[in-house]
Amino acid sequence: MFRRTAIFGAMAIALSFLATLPASAADRWVTIHNNTGYDIVTFHSSHRDAKTWEEDILGSSILRAGQSVNINFDDGTGYCIFDFRAAFEDGDVLVKKGVNICQIADFYYN
Repeated sequence: MFRRTAIFGAMAIALSFLATLPASAADRWVTIHNNTGYDIVTFHSSHRDAKTWEEDILGSSILRAGQSVNINFDDGTGYCIFDFRAAFEDGDVLVKKGVNICQIADFYYN
């Protein structure tokens, strides 16, 4: 009887551990830091197999120099690899391809 209870207890612990894995794997929140001297006026991202850029994540806002914003990149596809496109107030555009948002919590523009 004790052995059966111990086995079921161990199975329950293992199953509860496995149930928590998808939640942590699905965390696609990344803080974008603007450490440049210029405001970011538009910010786009798309998973690596997308044919076009998604909408401007900042919308009508801008990301001022020295500020940061926390963004949820979960687009429902399950992708971890994204491309970023930031347009700055001075007209510069920076594109960074292949950002693994499942492995980072912060991304910096310096």
